[in-house]
Amino acid sequence: MSEHDASLNGPVRMGLVGATGLIGRRLIEISSAGFEVRIVGIARREVSLPKGARVEMFIADPDRWREVLDAVRPRALICALGTTWKKAGRDEAAFRAVDHDLVLQTAEAAKAAGIPNMVLVSSAGADPKAKNLYLRVKGEVEQEVSRVGFKRLDILRPGLLRGAREGDMRPLETLARFASPLTDALMPAKWEMYRSIDADLVAEAALGLALRRAAGRFTHDNEAMKRAAREWRAKAGKEMHG
Repeated sequence: MSEHDASLNGPVRMGLVGATGLIGRRLIEISSAGFEVRIVGIARREVSLPKGARVEMFIADPDRWREVLDAVRPRALICALGTTWKKAGRDEAAFRAVDHDLVLQTAEAAKAAGIPNMVLVSSAGADPKAKNLYLRVKGEVEQEVSRVGFKRLDILRPGLLRGAREGDMRPLETLARFASPLTDALMPAKWEMYRSIDADLVAEAALGLALRRAAGRFTHDNEAMKRAAREWRAKAGKEMHG
């Protein structure tokens, strides 16, 4: 889509929750560089935005997020909410409050506001029967969001995310990212879902999938997200790198 076309039709408004995380920030930066989509972000507190960001941000308590969604009526909602075990104080209830409860509450608010599409950023290995708490909670919330009743639901299951996190030091994850070229190559085929993927590809896949109109529930692994990102870049007139 050209700047001229966008000026005639206007960019598509896309809701976003989870603007402070790696994927959320890249979504804002990527959408701000073009004219296809304009992000409407909702957060619980003031957030620092990337330089040059073109985004509408609404600060509200989660109980009022439906009111915001009702007012702005985005075409779709991208949910990149998530915390870490450390940020949650190593407390299971605090972790679930964000990665399960808030995600589900947001999905229900979006459906009640009449939003037809949702893109949920989850994780490779998400499984409600997993022994690992993180993967179990991700699997549980996938199941419950699937029952909310969106016309279209896209679930993204990236492996290890490559990209710089703003003010979020994760030494083990940083080390894993540096080692990812070697570990990806050595990883057995049955574990390929856990291979690393650039956060930009996940963000671009989310943008492209959020614009699709075909109904259904779709789950995307790394390779499916790379294909969706290529389609997004072709539509936005950008070249694919890596």
